[in-house]
Amino acid sequence: MLKRIVKLFADRKIWVRQIVVAGISGSVAWFVGDTLVPHGGVVAAIVSTLSIRISLHKSLREGFGQIVGTAIGAGVALLTVSIFNFGFIAVGTTIVVCAVVARALHLGEVASVNVPVTALIVIGPGISGSTAVHRLTSTLIGAGIAIVFSYFSHPNTPIDRSRVQIKDVSEKAAALLAEMSEGVAAGYSQKDAGKWLAKARLLVEEIPAIRAQSVEARSHARWFPTAEKDVAEEMYIEGIATEHTLVQVRSIARTLFDSSVEGGIADSTKKQIAVALSAASYAISAHVDIPDDINDFGSSPTDDAREAGSVLAETLIEDGDDVDQEQIVRGLSIVGNIGLIADSLDQNSPALKDVITPDEPANARVLKVSPLEQSMTLWNRIMKSIRKYF
Repeated sequence: MLKRIVKLFADRKIWVRQIVVAGISGSVAWFVGDTLVPHGGVVAAIVSTLSIRISLHKSLREGFGQIVGTAIGAGVALLTVSIFNFGFIAVGTTIVVCAVVARALHLGEVASVNVPVTALIVIGPGISGSTAVHRLTSTLIGAGIAIVFSYFSHPNTPIDRSRVQIKDVSEKAAALLAEMSEGVAAGYSQKDAGKWLAKARLLVEEIPAIRAQSVEARSHARWFPTAEKDVAEEMYIEGIATEHTLVQVRSIARTLFDSSVEGGIADSTKKQIAVALSAASYAISAHVDIPDDINDFGSSPTDDAREAGSVLAETLIEDGDDVDQEQIVRGLSIVGNIGLIADSLDQNSPALKDVITPDEPANARVLKVSPLEQSMTLWNRIMKSIRKYF
């Protein structure tokens, strides 16, 4: 029994590390907050728990959101309490005004939530000028300590986390292609194709996490002195290539499913499709496991995948008179998918590097619009009004 309990925690070492670090961070925040600010420990511990995340980059963003939210919330809280005194009117007014201010400043989702939360912390019973300052200071202490401790919440750097994440999902994609290859060779059913499509959809759902992690790695390398910017940029491109690969794998699974609905794949092309899928599977596995200099030794796995796709295309064209036209189109689409997978693995497609990919959605940022852009917009409006008036 004891061994089973120990194994449960041993298999979740990263999670255990994160909750231990979060607990220590909250305890330290409470101690420092209570030491430096009268009765400031609770607020500091709350803010520390809200701010700490699985990485230094994310905790900095959360901490900044807490600071912005606290500054706005404290001001709004003091203003509403001075007008309405403490009560339900002050609370409701504070929440509404904070939401309006957060919207006006284009705060992202994180900071927009933090504004009313920190305002309610400040507006608690016994509010006064000195109490608001104490709670504001406690909030800053909690956010700062969370940022410091978040550095220890994960054993790997953002680049290493991206590498592990990409390797894990690539191995799953290769295994799925291998499974589809064996199924096509053996004569698969619609039920089999449905399972493949479901697995492919789950793989695609991991794309946002891969993109977020690769963005974090690149952002971390921009300001952290020990980070390697070139490696981070390569990992970012690798993340985009992985995204393209996963989309093609899902497309192949969908094509096989549609073929099963329409009567199945023609016997004359089963072998070539199975070989092409197997070659694509091996290309992905080799890209993950074999050193980069593999291309220096004759034909590479991606070249073999392209060749298998070409053989499949020739077979489909040769059998054009005997095979249903829709089946030929589906087979050629698989050829195109395999070619795109090979291009993504080799990273020789302009679609990977010449097309700008947004770092992250605006609603994931602390500020949807940068302060400089907001200031320029406001200045242009003022100047336009002045010119119009005169």
